[in-house]
Amino acid sequence: MSAYLFTHFTETNKGDQEYVWFAVSRDGLHFTDLGSDEPLLKSKLGTKGIRDPFIVYDEKLKKYFIIATDLLTTSGNWHNFSHHGSRSLVVWESEDLIKWSEERLIEVGIDNAGCVWAPEAIFCKEKDAWFVFFASCVREKGQLHHKQRIYGAFTKDFKEFSPTFKFIDAKTDVIDTNIVWDDGYYYRFSKDETNKKIIIEKSESLICEKWEEIHSDVFANFFGLEGPETYYLEDMKKWCLIADQYHTHKGYTPFLCDNLSTGNFVQLNEEQFNMGKRKKRHGGVIKITDEQYNKLVETFGIDE
Repeated sequence: MSAYLFTHFTETNKGDQEYVWFAVSRDGLHFTDLGSDEPLLKSKLGTKGIRDPFIVYDEKLKKYFIIATDLLTTSGNWHNFSHHGSRSLVVWESEDLIKWSEERLIEVGIDNAGCVWAPEAIFCKEKDAWFVFFASCVREKGQLHHKQRIYGAFTKDFKEFSPTFKFIDAKTDVIDTNIVWDDGYYYRFSKDETNKKIIIEKSESLICEKWEEIHSDVFANFFGLEGPETYYLEDMKKWCLIADQYHTHKGYTPFLCDNLSTGNFVQLNEEQFNMGKRKKRHGGVIKITDEQYNKLVETFGIDE
């Protein structure tokens, strides 16, 4: 049986939501929260707040990396965050998912960018390096207004990064991009921030100007989703996309698809999944082994 780890931030009534929390699952649809009232990772650097933690595994380095938004929202306002926020990522690394390094700040945002939002990464086969991408609100020369675009940079170790460049500049504002590879194509899922919907695209090359949009009935008619995360359910032989129903404050909901190229996702009903006790906000899901699952539960315990 497969197992999965979900890294995320959360919302509580105590104002301590902006840290890193873990949840595990045996099937990718029913999650159990790890730990108790204390988050598993906190930041002492930058704003000392963490949002949107995303986890990857590097086969060559034999290490896990978590990258996250450096943002604390208990003070200030969203306009200041988006226009004048931190331009740095927060990064942790681990060899076993149990012991994590001290966090480090890596500045990747361009000079006139606002906050570096929702960083994610995918291994680029063409460059033999990780492509780290994120949203930033930028007003370019000659433009009257700021716009949310996706920017990116390459790294082999999550310490040294190539110069940042513009990755997605759509007609509308775009945030919360997630990318997966399947059967010869990169598939990317983004939130159209202007129309508040999820858009799907595919391309044979990761870094190119023209991506082919894939129509999806369910997402074309679903207003108020963000934070899409896509992963393969080994036992079911299906792709799962989870997205946060932020508009209705209902939290994450899963959608299943047999073939990403079709865009034919079906939303599950509430009896078919369980996201755990905590209200999960934007994070990332990876497949783990049975041994890792058991070790995580043994080390951190179940939040009962």
